[in-house]
Amino acid sequence: MKWILFIILCLIWGSSFRIMKEGMETLGPFQLASIRIISAGLVMLPLVRSAYRAVPKKAIPALILSGFLGTLFPAYLFCIAQTKIDSSVAGILNALTPIFTLAIGMAFFNLKVGWIKWAGMLLGFAGMLVLVLGASREMNVQYIGYTFLAILATICYGLNVNVVNQYLKDIAPMHIATIAFTALIIPNLLVLAYTGYFTDPGLLNGTMTKGTIAGAVLGILGTCIASVIFYTLMKKAGPIFASMVTYGIPLVALGWGMLSGETVTAIQIAGMFVILSGVRLANK
Repeated sequence: MKWILFIILCLIWGSSFRIMKEGMETLGPFQLASIRIISAGLVMLPLVRSAYRAVPKKAIPALILSGFLGTLFPAYLFCIAQTKIDSSVAGILNALTPIFTLAIGMAFFNLKVGWIKWAGMLLGFAGMLVLVLGASREMNVQYIGYTFLAILATICYGLNVNVVNQYLKDIAPMHIATIAFTALIIPNLLVLAYTGYFTDPGLLNGTMTKGTIAGAVLGILGTCIASVIFYTLMKKAGPIFASMVTYGIPLVALGWGMLSGETVTAIQIAGMFVILSGVRLANK
């Protein structure tokens, strides 16, 4: 059972980067990310009253901060990044999350690590440099800048993990997800209104349908359902086994990139394996 959940999770999260790329054929990055977050929040809305009742009031600010760090900022950053970089590259860079989780924990949360984890972090950063500086056939400053937006998203993920571990470790995961997602509904509706989504003729004539569906799929499947699967996997197999999904996501993203005609270079593959080797050491 645990391997079935593991494979499903890898497929969902690994495919998300390709779905983002497809969605932005008819929507802007802010619109797609907003629809994703709104969809996730609406799915969780029936649970919001029980979540607020179960959570101490003093934990609410940290929960909302978790929503911004773990959901809102990464959703926008990955979408903006993928206007210029391939979905496969974005999926590979996502594997840096455990590396930044450790680095931020050491820098700001008094986390103590041994030399093996240090070696893993350094190896992960080396793989990132290989990927960023050598993977593009049209390398320029703009490309590097958009690549670092994806890296900034993984930094947000790493910071969120430390915030949750430090301030929310006694809160049930489903309560964290429910409050974090639902708190973002109104801000993202405002973003959609500001970008002209609701007044765009494409909303009525059907040209924006593909992107809208992609955003909803990302929110319902890639955010809500995947989160439930991940928490279930943690309970059934433990956090170490669940964290191994980090290795599967880049492989799925790379596979989708190849199937959709993206150019996959030897340096790109080498960078991915160096990053994953670093993650393996950092997780020891």
